[in-house]
Amino acid sequence: MRPMSRMGLRNLSIPYSKLPSAGYNHPRAKKESLMHDSKAEMANDMGVRRFGAVNWLGTWTLARREVLRFMNVWSQTIMGPLVNAGLFLLIFTIAIGPQRGDVMGVPFMEFLAPGILTMTVIQNAFANTSSSIASAKVGGNIVDTLMPPLSALELLVGYIAGAVARGMIVAVVITIGAVWLIGMPVAHPAWALTFVVLGSILMGALGMVAAVFANKFDQLSAITNFLVTPLAFLSGTFYSIEALPPLLQTLCHWNPFFYIIDGVRFGTIGISDSNPWLGLAVVLGCSAVILTIVWYWLKTGYRLKA
Repeated sequence: MRPMSRMGLRNLSIPYSKLPSAGYNHPRAKKESLMHDSKAEMANDMGVRRFGAVNWLGTWTLARREVLRFMNVWSQTIMGPLVNAGLFLLIFTIAIGPQRGDVMGVPFMEFLAPGILTMTVIQNAFANTSSSIASAKVGGNIVDTLMPPLSALELLVGYIAGAVARGMIVAVVITIGAVWLIGMPVAHPAWALTFVVLGSILMGALGMVAAVFANKFDQLSAITNFLVTPLAFLSGTFYSIEALPPLLQTLCHWNPFFYIIDGVRFGTIGISDSNPWLGLAVVLGCSAVILTIVWYWLKTGYRLKA
């Protein structure tokens, strides 16, 4: 039988690059082989973090976005709470300030100022994370936060950083105003700073919990109005819990908000209703529990992913 020529073989359906006589030295064969290897490498690299153990740039970008988000509307997020805190101090000064005796050995206004400061801080820290996640869920763009190469821990750190930044800004400005207007002392700055930061972390995490469960702004407002605000008002903000009946005193000691307010009061005027070390342990423990829950929800996409 007469062997077919190479020219005849080209007319067959078999690619020339696949023929044994051509081998893989042919340019077309090399190109196909490189393309195949490149696709295989891309498939193997999918899901692999190519920026180290921690995505520092991504975490910083998320934290910066959270800060800029409330700073762009600073008249609402910063000035609004400051005006409310000033109105509280003014109203209490006019209404009962001159007639009210000392509380725990200090003038009533000095006792009141740390409570109002802390109440404002925790409300703003809660609002920062809850409004951010709830807005993304309602607007349908939560996927823009979940799709970037950020781990659950990095997402958590980014959101909490925004809550702490907002709480600290509010705390610093109110402290300056209280020191200037009513002469509020700052007895233990390290304690005050510690409880402000821990309170912001705890409330930022609780804000994320509320936003995960809320599917619309009405539900988020209900959580704020019927849970956060009452717990803040009933935690010794305007009074010492020693004035409460024994049962209410016991309930206050089960409220972590009380320890945040009491810790800041100890850091400013040097007195408190409870041991600050106990308050520190309670706030740290509650923060660890809530942060762990939120981290797990972010990791699994609970009520966030379709």
